Amino acid sequence: MAAALPSQADVVIVGGGIAGCSIAYHLTKIGITDVVLLERKQLTSGTTWHAAGLMGQLRANRNMTELARYTTELMFDLEKETGQSTGFKQNGSLSTALTEARFEELKRGASMAMSFGLDCHVLTPDALKEMHPLLNTDGVVGGVHLPGDGQTNPIDTTQAFAKGARMGGAKIFEETKVERILVENGRAVGVVTAKGEIRASTVVIAGGMWSRDLGGMVGVNIPLHAAEHFYIVTEPLDGLPGDLPVLRVTDEHAYYKEDAGKILLGCFEPVAKPWGMEGIAEDHAFETLPEDFDHFEPILEMAMNRLPILQEAGIALFFNGPESFTPDDRYILGEAPEVADLFLACGFNSIGIQSSGGVGKVLADWIRDRHPPMDLIDVDCRRMMPFQSNRNYLHDRTTETLGLLYAMHWPNYQPVTARGARRTPLHDKMLNAGAAMGETAGWERPMFFADTAEGRDFGYSYGRPSWFDAVGRECRAMADGVGLFDQSSFPKFLVEGRDACAVLNRISANQVDVEPGRTVYTQWLNERGGIEADLTVTRFSETQFWVVTAGGAQTRDFAWLKKHIPADAHCVAVDITSGLPMIGLMGPQSRALLEKLTGADLSNDSFPFGASRELEIGYAKIRANRLTYVGELGWEIYIPADFAQNVYEAILEAGPEFGLTHCGYFAMGACRTEKGYRHWGHDIGDEDNPLEAGLGFAIAWDKADGFIGRDALLKARADRDAKGALDRRLVQIMIRETGESAPMLYHEEPVLRDGKVVGSITSGAWGHRLHDGKGASIGMGYVSDADGVTLDWISTGDWEVEVAWKRYPIDLQFKPWYDPKSERVKA
Repeated sequence: MAAALPSQADVVIVGGGIAGCSIAYHLTKIGITDVVLLERKQLTSGTTWHAAGLMGQLRANRNMTELARYTTELMFDLEKETGQSTGFKQNGSLSTALTEARFEELKRGASMAMSFGLDCHVLTPDALKEMHPLLNTDGVVGGVHLPGDGQTNPIDTTQAFAKGARMGGAKIFEETKVERILVENGRAVGVVTAKGEIRASTVVIAGGMWSRDLGGMVGVNIPLHAAEHFYIVTEPLDGLPGDLPVLRVTDEHAYYKEDAGKILLGCFEPVAKPWGMEGIAEDHAFETLPEDFDHFEPILEMAMNRLPILQEAGIALFFNGPESFTPDDRYILGEAPEVADLFLACGFNSIGIQSSGGVGKVLADWIRDRHPPMDLIDVDCRRMMPFQSNRNYLHDRTTETLGLLYAMHWPNYQPVTARGARRTPLHDKMLNAGAAMGETAGWERPMFFADTAEGRDFGYSYGRPSWFDAVGRECRAMADGVGLFDQSSFPKFLVEGRDACAVLNRISANQVDVEPGRTVYTQWLNERGGIEADLTVTRFSETQFWVVTAGGAQTRDFAWLKKHIPADAHCVAVDITSGLPMIGLMGPQSRALLEKLTGADLSNDSFPFGASRELEIGYAKIRANRLTYVGELGWEIYIPADFAQNVYEAILEAGPEFGLTHCGYFAMGACRTEKGYRHWGHDIGDEDNPLEAGLGFAIAWDKADGFIGRDALLKARADRDAKGALDRRLVQIMIRETGESAPMLYHEEPVLRDGKVVGSITSGAWGHRLHDGKGASIGMGYVSDADGVTLDWISTGDWEVEVAWKRYPIDLQFKPWYDPKSERVKA
């Protein structure tokens, strides 16, 4: 007799795929045993059952790698604990390169792997052939071997998680469809099923392809879309070695694995086929989609050349099944910003199996503690914008995102599908000025400017990209004249009310109770002292403020702000981003240009750094804040949207006298790196505190009523003072080698002292304004030492950075490389 559905639980999980079962298992492991998992049909019947079961460990950054590595290591213990076989075998993996560019990518990944503590080897074509005798190495440049990778049986692994969860006290109900989430007073309080209602203090949506619609019923944004995913399985092949490593030939969009004496060949083709635009059938379970051999044939033709054994093999199974993909190929995890106590774990982009253990572990901890246990910015659901759930947008972007898994992972890659979603009022003006447009959070943004249409093409490279010279011209022109940026995509929040000052001062680490007409740079911290946001607050009056933050953090930062406004506070926050475009005017001639345009005295005495004033340009009243993110004298000009073009035209008309040059976001990134300005999500995040990041100057230690995170920072400061130094610090890095032979730094390149890895790069760029305009390869990153990171420690030792399996001598310092005394900024 089937057990009765309970009316109450601590946690209800919607979805019985591998993610949902892993979350249930891990919740019981930390003592949360009153868990109910509900599956609409049978466990694994959505996507999990037909997954290829690859278990790769190396991801794009350290924490994502840690989650994948934990999953792999868990497989051994899970099978022992539950007695349920997972089918896991640690046969390693090979990735091959057919071009020098791909080999560069693989070698950069190998250096990252070494930094992360993964066993990784760079191989010649002959060595690849030795490890995989079936491989035709014609055209192969090289490859990498990760011995810790492997493969597993997705159904068996899910059943092992489910059995472990039941052993821990969780209850699992199949054939129980959740019809809607119960929400009361902005909080998830349970679910309604066809069999009754269950109240709960926490609800988790782990519903795979169904998650978007389920969340949408209660206003929760879950941007994902299903796509068809293809593979074939051969008939049994005599003498096929059972220990073949998983093989990836990403330049041919293909992966291969040995599967019970057969070969499974799957692909991530460049142009995918979205599926399910009209919804998913009610009876969908263990369902396959119609074959499309014409779509798969180009992959198979390349595969028969790469593994000649396939030329004689029969095809036992041609498989096509749906999997869900997100707009940026990263999964969706965490507490929904729209509804408290509702957690999400979905959109796994074909890496759900290898991510399952890590996802279950961190989400269980997140549910218990109500904050993420580690930096999960990459996959945090709060990175998504509401418009990204638009069906047309998801359909169009999904044609690209599936293939991007195996495409070249170029630095600064700009998607080519679903473009033009968000355009600033100056969009056409920027195009007319020669802008090459990129995309951030849906915004079309000028990345660089070129004189010809051909020059606007994005020619990607791990070395100097096609826009290298254009960006250099912009940076140098800004250093001499005035650079104009369209910064309209920066989110802006209006905060007002008689309690607005107290609310913002409690959230902000710096003192924002300043006289009207001042702008304050500050961080918003969590209770652990980690940096949740990096932004400015401008005060206009006793009761009115502006918050301006980073382009990709709009949803996250607005949710954080609203969450920390007490229910009884007389304070309202409104997102005014769309109605308030912004132009940045940066460079030594910006004062002279603006004085001509406004007729105002903008001298240091009249308009010091950090001041904010209302001025007139053209026929508009604008707000000017004297700030910079590029390390030059500059102003941010905020304009009502209906006046933006008039103001721009006035600036453009007056500009030539002052050397006005249009500048893009690549130049901004290069200049801010030269100046050591931190970027939230790269250089600072929720695991980094301001002391480690060198931002102690932005902490108001003694302000009345304190601030969120103050106790944690006081402890960190006391520990630093007792030892005489912090164990971890952000430093500025420069490669000694100059000219075209100097490699470009991007992210996660390991930093070594006396041959030992002590840190990694968080941001890299070419510093075009350095060395009298000749430039240098620079970056910033954290280094650590148990005895303390001191000036003496960083100025001694043999320092190197490893790039693509090769080491380069570097110099380090705490100060920025460009204008370390900020004389240009405050000129």
